[in-house]
Amino acid sequence: MKLSVLGLAVACLLVAGSASASEELAKGKNCMTCHQMDAKAMGPSFKEIAAKYKDDAEGAATLKKSILEGSKDKWGGSIPMMAQAQVNEEEAQTLADWIMGLGE
Repeated sequence: MKLSVLGLAVACLLVAGSASASEELAKGKNCMTCHQMDAKAMGPSFKEIAAKYKDDAEGAATLKKSILEGSKDKWGGSIPMMAQAQVNEEEAQTLADWIMGLGE
Protein backbone atom coordinates (compact mmCIF):
# COMPACT_ATOMS: atom_id res chain seq x y z
CA MET A 1 0.00 0.00 0.00
CA LYS A 2 2.73 2.46 0.97
CA LEU A 3 4.63 1.57 -2.19
CA SER A 4 1.63 2.34 -4.43
CA VAL A 5 1.08 5.68 -2.71
CA LEU A 6 4.76 6.50 -3.19
CA GLY A 7 4.55 5.48 -6.86
CA LEU A 8 1.50 7.69 -7.37
CA ALA A 9 3.25 10.63 -5.70
CA VAL A 10 6.32 10.19 -7.93
CA ALA A 11 4.12 9.98 -11.05
CA CYS A 12 2.33 13.20 -10.08
CA LEU A 13 5.65 14.98 -9.58
CA LEU A 14 6.88 13.82 -12.97
CA VAL A 15 3.75 15.09 -14.70
CA ALA A 16 3.89 18.40 -12.84
CA GLY A 17 7.59 18.71 -13.60
CA SER A 18 7.13 18.17 -17.31
CA ALA A 19 4.27 20.69 -17.45
CA SER A 20 6.46 23.25 -15.74
CA ALA A 21 9.38 22.36 -17.99
CA SER A 22 7.21 22.87 -21.05
CA GLU A 23 6.11 26.29 -19.85
CA GLU A 24 9.77 27.11 -19.34
CA LEU A 25 10.47 25.86 -22.87
CA ALA A 26 7.71 28.13 -24.21
CA LYS A 27 9.26 31.07 -22.38
CA GLY A 28 12.76 30.14 -23.56
CA LYS A 29 11.66 29.87 -27.19
CA ASN A 30 9.88 33.25 -27.03
CA CYS A 31 6.40 31.79 -27.52
CA MET A 32 5.19 34.17 -24.80
CA THR A 33 5.99 37.11 -27.07
CA CYS A 34 2.78 36.41 -29.01
CA HIS A 35 0.85 34.01 -26.75
CA GLN A 36 -0.18 34.15 -23.10
CA MET A 37 -1.56 31.37 -20.93
CA ASP A 38 -5.08 32.74 -20.39
CA ALA A 39 -5.43 35.91 -22.43
CA LYS A 40 -5.27 36.78 -26.11
CA ALA A 41 -2.15 38.73 -27.01
CA MET A 42 -0.90 39.04 -30.58
CA GLY A 43 -2.07 35.44 -31.00
CA PRO A 44 -4.64 33.31 -29.18
CA SER A 45 -3.95 32.17 -25.62
CA PHE A 46 -2.52 28.71 -25.10
CA LYS A 47 -5.77 27.70 -23.40
CA GLU A 48 -7.82 28.92 -26.40
CA ILE A 49 -5.60 26.84 -28.67
CA ALA A 50 -6.02 23.78 -26.44
CA ALA A 51 -9.81 24.23 -26.41
CA LYS A 52 -9.95 24.52 -30.21
CA TYR A 53 -8.11 21.23 -30.73
CA LYS A 54 -9.20 19.24 -27.65
CA ASP A 55 -11.53 16.92 -29.59
CA ASP A 56 -9.23 16.63 -32.61
CA ALA A 57 -7.27 13.37 -32.66
CA GLU A 58 -4.65 15.11 -34.81
CA GLY A 59 -4.57 18.26 -32.66
CA ALA A 60 -1.02 17.81 -31.35
CA ALA A 61 0.26 17.02 -34.85
CA THR A 62 -1.49 20.10 -36.22
CA LEU A 63 0.07 22.28 -33.53
CA LYS A 64 3.51 20.80 -34.09
CA LYS A 65 3.22 21.54 -37.81
CA SER A 66 2.09 25.11 -37.11
CA ILE A 67 5.04 25.65 -34.78
CA LEU A 68 7.55 24.31 -37.30
CA GLU A 69 6.05 25.65 -40.53
CA GLY A 70 3.94 28.60 -39.42
CA SER A 71 0.23 29.08 -40.11
CA LYS A 72 -2.31 31.67 -41.18
CA ASP A 73 -6.06 32.16 -41.36
CA LYS A 74 -6.80 29.79 -38.44
CA TRP A 75 -7.97 32.42 -35.96
CA GLY A 76 -9.54 35.10 -38.12
CA GLY A 77 -6.76 37.61 -37.56
CA SER A 78 -4.56 39.26 -40.12
CA ILE A 79 -1.24 38.34 -38.47
CA PRO A 80 0.16 34.95 -39.53
CA MET A 81 2.24 32.80 -37.19
CA MET A 82 5.72 32.59 -38.61
CA ALA A 83 7.68 29.33 -38.63
CA GLN A 84 9.68 29.04 -35.43
CA ALA A 85 13.19 28.36 -36.70
CA GLN A 86 14.67 28.21 -33.20
CA VAL A 87 12.43 25.24 -32.29
CA ASN A 88 13.48 21.73 -33.34
CA GLU A 89 11.05 18.84 -33.98
CA GLU A 90 11.37 17.36 -30.49
CA GLU A 91 10.77 20.74 -28.86
CA ALA A 92 7.80 21.40 -31.16
CA GLN A 93 6.28 18.07 -30.10
CA THR A 94 6.87 18.87 -26.43
CA LEU A 95 5.22 22.27 -26.83
CA ALA A 96 2.29 20.83 -28.79
CA ASP A 97 1.69 18.12 -26.17
CA TRP A 98 1.94 20.69 -23.37
CA ILE A 99 -0.57 22.98 -25.05
CA MET A 100 -2.96 20.09 -25.65
CA GLY A 101 -2.67 19.17 -21.96
CA LEU A 102 -3.95 22.61 -20.99
CA GLY A 103 -7.37 21.68 -22.38
CA GLU A 104 -7.87 18.71 -20.07
